[in-house]
Amino acid sequence: MSNARLIPTHPIAGQKPGTSGLRKKTREFMRPGYLENFVQAIFNVLHEDHPGGLGGQTLIVGGDGRYFNREAVLTILRIAAGNGLGRMLVAQRGILSTPAMSIEIRARGAAGGILLSASHNPGGPDADFGIKFNTSNGGPAPESFTARIHAHTLRLTEYRWVEQSGLPIDDLGDFTLGAMNVSVIDSLDGYVAAMQSIFDFDRLRAHLASGFRICFDAMNGVTGPYARRIFEDLLGAAPGTVIRSEPLEDFGGDHPDPNLSHAAALVARLSAPDAPDFGAACDGDGDRNLILGKSFFVSPGDSLAVIAEHAAQAIPAYRAGLAGVARSMPTSMAADRVAAQLGIPSFETPTGWKFFSSLLDAGRITLCGEESFGTGSSHAREKDGIWAVLAWLSILADTRQPVSEIVNAHWRRFGRSYYQRHDYEALDATAADAMLARLRARLDSLGGLSFAGSTIESAGEFNYTDPVNGDTSNNQGVRIFLADGSRAVIRLSGTGTEGATLRLYYESYSKDDIGQDCAARIEPLAAAIRALLELEQSVGRVQPDVIT
Repeated sequence: MSNARLIPTHPIAGQKPGTSGLRKKTREFMRPGYLENFVQAIFNVLHEDHPGGLGGQTLIVGGDGRYFNREAVLTILRIAAGNGLGRMLVAQRGILSTPAMSIEIRARGAAGGILLSASHNPGGPDADFGIKFNTSNGGPAPESFTARIHAHTLRLTEYRWVEQSGLPIDDLGDFTLGAMNVSVIDSLDGYVAAMQSIFDFDRLRAHLASGFRICFDAMNGVTGPYARRIFEDLLGAAPGTVIRSEPLEDFGGDHPDPNLSHAAALVARLSAPDAPDFGAACDGDGDRNLILGKSFFVSPGDSLAVIAEHAAQAIPAYRAGLAGVARSMPTSMAADRVAAQLGIPSFETPTGWKFFSSLLDAGRITLCGEESFGTGSSHAREKDGIWAVLAWLSILADTRQPVSEIVNAHWRRFGRSYYQRHDYEALDATAADAMLARLRARLDSLGGLSFAGSTIESAGEFNYTDPVNGDTSNNQGVRIFLADGSRAVIRLSGTGTEGATLRLYYESYSKDDIGQDCAARIEPLAAAIRALLELEQSVGRVQPDVIT
């Protein structure tokens, strides 16, 4: 590190990572020293974990291509060199999907990776940016690691830097930055090879050649090049199958969140008279997915359950069976019923992929998913949007049935969880916190209360103890269970960058009556929860911004 410069700095408040790393407005990250401080804090933790120095370590850096991504990659490279890192692998042009980062870390034996993304949040100079560290297992850093990062941000006095201009990250190849070796790697090859090792590409190609039509919406995010390579080049889908396929710094001015609201154009296409047989979308960084049939939406909870039901039959990598299934607490309980039928364990975890990573590393589960349109498996330690799409294509090729019939057959076998999530975005954080505090103060007195045509059976906070390492995570959301099997979950989300986001989750289960309108089935429960929270009086809102 003899050529490293020590740049004086001072602590910057508010750099505490959340569930998905540090997310703020882009202009916040562009402030002098803001990104530099956080990256140096990461390296300070790495120095603590490698007291002999970082000369023998390899890291990977890349991001979803949103505004400020390239500048951030170049900053990280210079700080990495200043901290004596031995080798940095940088994705070509600095663009790498979140699941591809996990796969690359695991395949290359890297010590970790620095990932730049605000996931499904908008991009642009006045929108959102984010950074997180993935550890050597390919998954998001655990809370113990991110707490140490935050602690270092509170006492920084300098960051280490190697100045060198003209860093050639657009072209594959090697160069040196100070004493650090840098390799610019293909963003697609490793990921595509991983998908080919899991799925039967020959069978999928034959299914598409039979006249089966698909449409994939990359939402101007990072998955466009991955999807073109896989669906059009390798599986033979018609040119133009992948729409909005060019990664854009501002995602074309759209919100790159694959849900029924923000993927409305795709939903309309799948409802048209000449609709393709299958539709799917991924978010800005490629870890979330939306699954559609002709005029048919598959909820994330049902998607996980259907994949678990069919995986051993339809997907070569899982022919030996599943070790177990896990879902985040707010996700519908559909996968639990499949696991019980298969005779395998099922787990309920807090929201956050790091909780799944612990179970995956221990071999306790094979599949996992979150209600926020994230699904994944043991091949990575992040949720993986294109993997989920390929899983569904494999099920469709195996059953030769439309999406709607596959899901209806699942409901006939296991029953149906009527499910919706209502998001209230950009709320006044103080008001939202006070509203939740009032609810928590009443939890012990809610049992036995008449509610939404039923009776409250129990109410309380969800607290979790990791069955692998014993770590505890408390106050992960309020759950209200009714005597008729319905439930509601209330939690504030940590993935936004402005105000507070209140998420209300509603689930009503029926074994036999599977043909009702979902919104009509859910509304009595939703109305009762709004009244319980005194939502309008508390935060001035009644209608949610997004319903999924």
